[in-house]
Amino acid sequence: MRLSIVIPALREAAGIAATLAALAPLRGRGAEVIVVDGGSDDGTTDIAAAAADLVLVAEPGRARQMNAGAAAARGDMLLFLHADTRLPAWADARVQAATADGARWGRFDVRIEGRPRVLRLVAALMNWRSRLTGIATGDQAIFVERALFEQIGGYAEQPLMEDIDLSRRLRAHGAPACLRERVVTSGRRWEQRGPWRTIFLMWRLRWRYWRGESAQALAEAYR
Repeated sequence: MRLSIVIPALREAAGIAATLAALAPLRGRGAEVIVVDGGSDDGTTDIAAAAADLVLVAEPGRARQMNAGAAAARGDMLLFLHADTRLPAWADARVQAATADGARWGRFDVRIEGRPRVLRLVAALMNWRSRLTGIATGDQAIFVERALFEQIGGYAEQPLMEDIDLSRRLRAHGAPACLRERVVTSGRRWEQRGPWRTIFLMWRLRWRYWRGESAQALAEAYR
């Protein structure tokens, strides 16, 4: 198995170097790292070029950027990593073990880094809900066989909930591997908006999405 790690980024100059530094051991073991920038004006691409195998520029939009990275990837397993999220050191080995056990896609548990203590609860509920429903979030570093990703048409190029949509379609081809090793993601959006306000907002948006509202309308509400 060759692993391709695709990182969508937009104005991530403050943190992209740390994200990529954490991937150096995986690159040393053969993983490919692709950063897909959505039009940053803060030097993100220059910083990424020093520590990634490939840096692309695509139209802004996380789904579009991830699809562009997947199209350029050379690996037979894709892993989609947010620019503010760090993988565990042996993530490649865990993905390899999961696929050897028959999984075609999966995700990691997540820990949210930040000051508010409630973020521990948020992460625990995210992991529990994902394990119960088979739906993964982008914060959990979704991985998928390249052939399966291409078979289902990749990410729907919608402005929000692209991870939920992808999970629904992948779930029709098998349950995800829910790895208990944790990725560490930034709690900045919870801290910026307020943790409880963000929790209630995200639950409300998900409920509206399940009821059939368009991703465009939800993205406007999120903004």
